[in-house]
Amino acid sequence: MSRTGSSRLAGRIVVVTAGGTREPIDPVRYLGNRSSGKMGHAIAVAAADRGAQVRLITTVTAPDDERIATVKVDTAAEMNTAVRAALPGAMLLVMAAAVADYRVAEVAAKKMKKRDALTLDLVPTVDILRSLAGDPLGESVLVVGFAAETDNIEENAVRKLAEKRLDLVVLNDVSRADIGLGSHDNEVRVFDSGGLVAHLEKRAKPLVASALLDLIEKRLS
Repeated sequence: MSRTGSSRLAGRIVVVTAGGTREPIDPVRYLGNRSSGKMGHAIAVAAADRGAQVRLITTVTAPDDERIATVKVDTAAEMNTAVRAALPGAMLLVMAAAVADYRVAEVAAKKMKKRDALTLDLVPTVDILRSLAGDPLGESVLVVGFAAETDNIEENAVRKLAEKRLDLVVLNDVSRADIGLGSHDNEVRVFDSGGLVAHLEKRAKPLVASALLDLIEKRLS
């Protein structure tokens, strides 16, 4: 881990997202996923350890760390608004959150009663990373995305890197129970436009976060 005084992140604004978004169906139900936010939170703490001004946007209970400025959100739209508000002046954006791909077209005003069958009309949520591609807001920001995949994992991660014009993509094989969503450990592969940058073997998520920031710091001018 870099020392605060020598870290390229020291004194710089770092934006991190964490957790799985929740898209409401009615006042008590939502579409969501099993992301715990542990990886994103570990990255936020690791960046704060290096002296960064961390802006954490999360859907779950944030670390009790006074060094981290936290914004709590629920939906993809709320996260998009919060990311855009946090980015001015930032050096780095790490999108570790598991953002839902779809939301209900029309949220029911009252609790929906149980029935024999139910069909939901789903529409795409805002694609936060894609919307930043080419946007002046992200021009001077190093953007790191996460790809949680279960099949054709490298192909899908590299496609995400290209389509969303990321600087780095972090591939997490969530088909594995030992490093899947909600686990304490992780094992990731990091890619850039030239291919595989690094394979960070299985370890506790705070250690993965530190190793990932070491890689990112080498990219920062």
